[in-house]
Amino acid sequence: QVQLVESGGGLVQPGGSLRLSCAASGSIFSINAMGWYRQAPGKQRVLVARITSGGTTNYADAMKGRFTISRDNAKNTVYLQMNSLKPEDTAVYYCSAEIKRFRDDYVYTGYWGQGTQVTVSS
Repeated sequence: QVQLVESGGGLVQPGGSLRLSCAASGSIFSINAMGWYRQAPGKQRVLVARITSGGTTNYADAMKGRFTISRDNAKNTVYLQMNSLKPEDTAVYYCSAEIKRFRDDYVYTGYWGQGTQVTVSS
């Protein structure tokens, strides 16, 4: 089995910062891309940022310049540094990863974490 466990969410004032972490564990041979998505109440889940195994990143336009995604391949962990937070950043943030569990797997399978709540409010 594979688990993605997020941490670091919470309540922060507008203009503040938070750092989210997501660690993948279990039977893992290799991890391709990892990413963060978010889902606000009544809205669809949307991409926040994504990073490949080689470190190439891409961001949703609303997050560029404020959020930074990074990863530690040795720890199977992805991070999201969020600065200059706004009330509209309030959402449940989900970690995702494309994982091969075994050497002979032909394709990567997508996995999700359970989500962590981020609330930006004064």
